[in-house]
Amino acid sequence: MQWFAEKGHAVTGIDRSSEAIDAASNFGEAVLADIENSPWPLMNGILLRQFEAVIVTNYLWRPLFPVIAQSVAPGGILIYETFSQGNETVGKPSRPDFLLRPAELLVAFKSLRIVAFEEGFLQNPPRFVQRITAARSDLRDETDQAPKLYPL
Repeated sequence: MQWFAEKGHAVTGIDRSSEAIDAASNFGEAVLADIENSPWPLMNGILLRQFEAVIVTNYLWRPLFPVIAQSVAPGGILIYETFSQGNETVGKPSRPDFLLRPAELLVAFKSLRIVAFEEGFLQNPPRFVQRITAARSDLRDETDQAPKLYPL
């Protein structure tokens, strides 16, 4: 959050840790919520709040994949990186519930336009990850045939 806030972006963060929320509140909207066991906290009335960019790192709760995808505004992007299978050989997390299956992010976010995808091993610190960058088509541009590029 800090990096984006310092670049002039409005930011919103969610965490179940009050310590993390206290630290994040210096940079923007910080929401204390247990998103695995409580209703989704980012709503505008009955509608999901949408964002120009949704960034998820080192977190996996598969039931939220549809909510995360729907939180990307038309013309917006999703950047998602977390641990994948193989990580159990080098450290934590090691439980299969917390590790993505091969190409799982491609399937989970197939409703978005995939801009980039990577999976594999990173050295420092040693870990297995998957990364995806995906864009939601701008409703005004759905008839355009040329793909749009979204700067990251």
